This record gives sequence, C-alpha cells and structure tokens, in this order.
Amino acid sequence: MSQRPEVPARPSHLPVGPLATAALAAALLAGCQTVPVPPTSPERVGEFRPGSGYLKCFLERQQLSDSLALLPLPAAEGSAERAADLAIHRATRALRDSPRWALAVTDNNLKFPKAGETFACALGLPISAEAAPHLTMLLRRSLLDAGLAAYGAKDHYKRQRPFAARQETTCPPQEEAMLRNDGSYPSGHSAVGWAWALVLAELAPDRAVALLQRGSDCSWKRQLPVHGVGRRRRASGGDLQSGRDGQAQRVGPRRLPARCVGPHR
Repeated sequence: MSQRPEVPARPSHLPVGPLATAALAAALLAGCQTVPVPPTSPERVGEFRPGSGYLKCFLERQQLSDSLALLPLPAAEGSAERAADLAIHRATRALRDSPRWALAVTDNNLKFPKAGETFACALGLPISAEAAPHLTMLLRRSLLDAGLAAYGAKDHYKRQRPFAARQETTCPPQEEAMLRNDGSYPSGHSAVGWAWALVLAELAPDRAVALLQRGSDCSWKRQLPVHGVGRRRRASGGDLQSGRDGQAQRVGPRRLPARCVGPHR
C-alpha cells in the first residue's frame, strides 16, 4: 500500500477564515487601483467658448491672479517712458516683412497644434497630442489661466495699442478689429508665453535657461512691439520676473540655440 503524500504544513503567519480571505482580496484589489488619469481629449475637456478653439482652463475666474494689484502703473502720457515706448514702436516698423516679423506672426498663434511648436525646440522634444498628450493638454488648459489673468489690469487701464493710436495696421489682419478695442497693458500673449516657459522650466530643469530665454523672446516680440500691439513695460509682473530669475540661477548655462529663436532681435 503506497503512502499518502505528505501535505506541507500551512505557515502559521498566514490568515485563515472567510473574513481574512475577504480582507486579503480587498487589499489585493486596492493595490490594483490607480489615480484617475487626467483627460487628454479636447472633447472631454470642452471648449471655453464653443467654436473658439481654446479649451476650458483649470482655474475659476475668481482664482486668477489679480494683475491690477500685482503690476506697476503703465507709462504715463507725456513721460519719458511713454516716449521710449513710441520710439521703439517706430523703430520696429522697419522689421515688417522680415524673417523676425514672420517669426512673431507664428508666435502670435496660440491655437494648437501650431502653438506646440513655440517651445518644442527649446525643450528638445515635440509638443503635440501624439508625442506628448498630457503635456500638450497642460499647456492648452493653462493658456487661458494666464491670458485671462491679464484682464484685471487691461480692463482698468484701457491703454490704447500703439498701432491703433497711430492709425496703422497690424497683423494678423483678422484680429485687428478686436485688438483696436482690447487694452495693450498688460500683454495677454506675453503672460501666456511666460507661464508656459515657467511651467516647462519646472518640468525640464536641465533646459530651464533655454526655455526661459524663449519665453523672454516671445514677450519681447509682443511688447516692444514687433506688431505694435504691446508696450515695453513687462506684462508678466514682478512675481513672474522673480520666478524666471530664480529658476535661471538654479540651473546650468544651457543657452537657447539660435535656430530656436530665428533672426536676432
């Protein structure tokens, strides 16, 4: 008669009974759960205004930065700073139809997928829904968080844009009518450019200097202004300026390749 095979003894530390079994199963299931993944589909996020092409932002209007409280007064009429603004505006008219002007026209486009190209070179990676869906969605949704924050000061000061004050044209032509009635200070485009630069610099600190230089370049083209739509005084405010300088001091001297900027300003 063959012997019955020996059954290994159950280790004493293993739980037994139905309650223990249920607890173990619950623990295993909990370990399989993950944090909800943020949506990367524009259809799921929804547009800020139907047909606008801009997606809903992260913040409620009352949560936005108070640009009126944060920013200095715009240049006063008759002041030396105001005269410098207008002198720069006149000087930059010579850039019309130049490569530098063409690059500024490209940077003016904040709609994706084209807008993803603005910082792709400085980042060293493509910024698109296909290559980086979560990063692309982060930039798309933070766009209006930054841009709308400018309107506290814009709507208060109602500073006329230089091209409108001088009865000139600007570009893109399809935006000219809207820009004539939209305040020049602070620049919403510059605020967006700086916000994106700061976000990307935090995500890629080894490329922070190049990214912040690109943000500065976007701001310069809007404010100096190549298109006569902004003003020389910084739109980003002291808080963003401090953030930029502090970030630049923490990283190495990786500069922005010339191919990422185009013709020298």
